[in-house]
Amino acid sequence: MTYKKTSPEIYKGRSSKEQLYLHEKLICLDFQEEIIKKSPKKTIVLLGYACDEGVKRNQGRTGTVSGPDAIRGALGKMPNHLSEGTRFLDVGTIGCLDGDLEATQTQLCHLVDQLLEKGVFPVLLGGGHDIAYGHFNGIKKHRGPQKAIGIINFDAHFDLRDTTNGNNSGTPFYQIAQDCKKEGSEFRYFCLGIRQDANDPVLYKTAEELQVHYLERHHFQMHYLEHVQLRLIQFIEDVDCLYVTVDLDGFSTAYAPGVSAPSAMGFSPDIVLECLKLIIDSRKLISIDFAEMNPAYDIDDRTAKLAASLIHFVIHRY
Repeated sequence: MTYKKTSPEIYKGRSSKEQLYLHEKLICLDFQEEIIKKSPKKTIVLLGYACDEGVKRNQGRTGTVSGPDAIRGALGKMPNHLSEGTRFLDVGTIGCLDGDLEATQTQLCHLVDQLLEKGVFPVLLGGGHDIAYGHFNGIKKHRGPQKAIGIINFDAHFDLRDTTNGNNSGTPFYQIAQDCKKEGSEFRYFCLGIRQDANDPVLYKTAEELQVHYLERHHFQMHYLEHVQLRLIQFIEDVDCLYVTVDLDGFSTAYAPGVSAPSAMGFSPDIVLECLKLIIDSRKLISIDFAEMNPAYDIDDRTAKLAASLIHFVIHRY
């Protein structure tokens, strides 16, 4: 695992004397040197996961290693509507050393646990979707295995591939399911935006065997909003807290061309925003990440801006 403090230079934008923009509000800290202190103030913390080893193992297009900073660059330019009492921090980025994905995920688990212990709201920036395994384990370490942690994944893919050929960006939720089985706990996973052209029959069979909740792309749209909301409410009611992960490759390439597995048949931001409203308003959201940002294939920073806009929405409604 490698660690790098975020340079404030990444966050650039218009200047004001009143913190009108997020780059003026945000403070970059060194996670290794400065322990975030508990505070009565609401605190939002960004943490980067610069790793595309999982994507490489999954035979995807590499480049997500540069994802966190691309999102930061787009986010910093955006207007700041956070209250004066809200702290907005960036605690740097961890990376993958010598292809050791497992060690990187373990370290991510520890960092997420530490952040949650301080009472902050973590927003993680990826990086491959293997971020989910380390992120979830950090939440579980903090909350304890007895708590019902619900996973909500906005994605075209189940990411339930088995680990016969090793862990990768397509295996995180299968790994979590196997851990739950060993612990005797329930695997609570809801995936929205699933497409038949992105998942083979074995993955559908695995999803059924693991009793995964899911909505396919043709039902995950504004026309079926009431049905989507009802399914979400039912899922949320049965858990103690929520971990949300947004895989940017679930969106149509019209919105997100800069991903490892692009598709023109993906979903739109509108339905995701409506779901995020409901999730945040439930007050059960504990942590969120944004995965598969690949600036090597982005067009006019379109995908980075989408991720940044989603984060902007989340941190202001949270």
